[in-house]
Amino acid sequence: MGSGIVSNLLKMGHVVTVWNRTAEKCDLFIQEGARLGRTPAEVVSMCDITFSCVSDPKAARDLVLGPSGVLQGIRPGKCYVEMSTVDPDTIAELSQLITTRGGRFLESPVAGSQQLSNDGMLVILAAGDLSVYEDCSSCFQAMGKTSFFLGDAGNAAKMMLILNMVQGSFMATIAEGLTLAQATGQSQQTLLDILCQGQMASTFVDQKCQNILQGNFKPDYYLKHTQKDLRLAISMGDMANHPTPMAAAANEVYKRAKALDQSDNDMSAVYRAYIH
Repeated sequence: MGSGIVSNLLKMGHVVTVWNRTAEKCDLFIQEGARLGRTPAEVVSMCDITFSCVSDPKAARDLVLGPSGVLQGIRPGKCYVEMSTVDPDTIAELSQLITTRGGRFLESPVAGSQQLSNDGMLVILAAGDLSVYEDCSSCFQAMGKTSFFLGDAGNAAKMMLILNMVQGSFMATIAEGLTLAQATGQSQQTLLDILCQGQMASTFVDQKCQNILQGNFKPDYYLKHTQKDLRLAISMGDMANHPTPMAAAANEVYKRAKALDQSDNDMSAVYRAYIH
């Protein structure tokens, strides 16, 4: 997601400073006019607003708490915006760390894919400091097609995990349907054609089914991240004493797909869990 976000901020004329754990990933942005920060702390010290977009809760914590991390650069008034999809407890911890240093905190995970990120068409879910949300308005307009402010910090994490739980479970069901069609002598292409003419018709269904039929699993949303989001959503359900049996079943299918070395493929590669 991060590459599309940075590119669109630059296109809209924002002054952008970048840092990545893999340094060469910054090269293209430097060529496009971004400045390079040597450490997360240096990025924060150079910028009024710092956005973080990493893979999971551990990476989000390490970015803030690690050597030369974000916390070392936070000063009163500095804004920190966590865009990663993580659990509410991680958001609460990061919010406390940042605000204790006098910083201002907002979470803003995004719903979408790499292609939607590239196109500036993400849906942004924000929660936390309302004044930071307002200060980020021009940035969010560059990144996405719409944004929602959901109140207290943690609410956006909860909503994002629910959305990704639904999407991940649906993707597993699509894969199950396609493999059942094949097993019973039905045309997978005809199933897709019928789906695209009915109430479930959507760009998501069409694109993911096409991925499967073409055997093209180039990642638009990594399978490993879908499984991580399902795991976090199930844990959130446990904390709320709310059953999530559909998500739990889907999670097992994604875990099997990961065991088949599909982690770095698109989420639609969950299909392969049914054919091996």
